[in-house]
Amino acid sequence: MSTGTTQERIEAVAKELLHAEETRTDRHPVTDEWPGLDLATAYRIQDRLLAGKVARGDQLVGVKLGLTSRAKQQRMGIDSPLTAWLTAGMVLDSGVPIPTDQLIHPRVEPEIVFILGERLSGPGVTAESAMDAVRSVYAGLEVIDSRFVDFRFTLPNVVADNASSARFVLGGVERDPRDLDLALEACVLQVDDAVVDTATGAAVQGHPAQALAVAANTLAERGLALEAGWTILTGGMTDAVTVHTGQRVVAEFAHLGKVSVAVA
Repeated sequence: MSTGTTQERIEAVAKELLHAEETRTDRHPVTDEWPGLDLATAYRIQDRLLAGKVARGDQLVGVKLGLTSRAKQQRMGIDSPLTAWLTAGMVLDSGVPIPTDQLIHPRVEPEIVFILGERLSGPGVTAESAMDAVRSVYAGLEVIDSRFVDFRFTLPNVVADNASSARFVLGGVERDPRDLDLALEACVLQVDDAVVDTATGAAVQGHPAQALAVAANTLAERGLALEAGWTILTGGMTDAVTVHTGQRVVAEFAHLGKVSVAVA
C-alpha cells in the first residue's frame, strides 16, 4: 500500500481490496501497514470499493448488516452492528451453486431478509417505524468471503472489506412481516443433512427490525438512507459455516420456508 494523503491511501486500499477479490488472492490486514486506520476512514474505503464495482458495471441493490449478534459484538469490542453494500453481482439465483472458482474461502450463514417498500431515513428510526417501510420478508443464505488470510481482521479491516461480502440467495417464500413474530422465527441450519446450528430471529439485535433501524440511523450519520426496493440482509443468525466442494447448505425456517445452496 502506498503512502500519501489520507485520500490517496483510501484510493489505494480500495483498489487493492478490489483486486484481491477479483483475483481470489487473500492478503494481510490493512492495519498491518496502516495501524492508525479508524472506523470512519474504513467506511470511506468501503464506499470507494463500491464505486469501483459500479464503475465496472455492477449496481447497488441494498445493504447488509454484520456483527448483529451480541456475542460477535463482544468478541470485536463493539456495541452496534456494522453496515456494508450489496450489489447485483452478489445475487445468486435459486438453484445456482456457490461459484467457488470465484471465491477464496467461502462461509455460509442464514439470514432474515427484508425488501423495502419505502425509503427509510434516519435519524430517530425505531424498530416499529422501520417495519412500516418493509414490503416483504424472505429466508436467505449469505456467502461471506474475507479477503484477509484466515479471516483474520480487526473491525476497521472488515468494514473496509465491505463486511466480507460475496454472494447471497433468497428463498422462494415471500411473507408479510406483519404476519410473523420475527424474533421467534426459528431456523435450523444443515450441511449435507446434518444439523450444524439453530437460532431464532432474536439472535439478530433482539429482533431483525432493530437491526434495520440501526442500519437506517447509522447510514444517516453519513448522509445516506435505505432506498425503496433495496434488499436488506439483517445479519447472520448463527455463526458462519465453512463449506467445501460438493456440499449442500440448507436453512429451514419455521414460517419462511427453506433456502438452500450447493457448493460447485
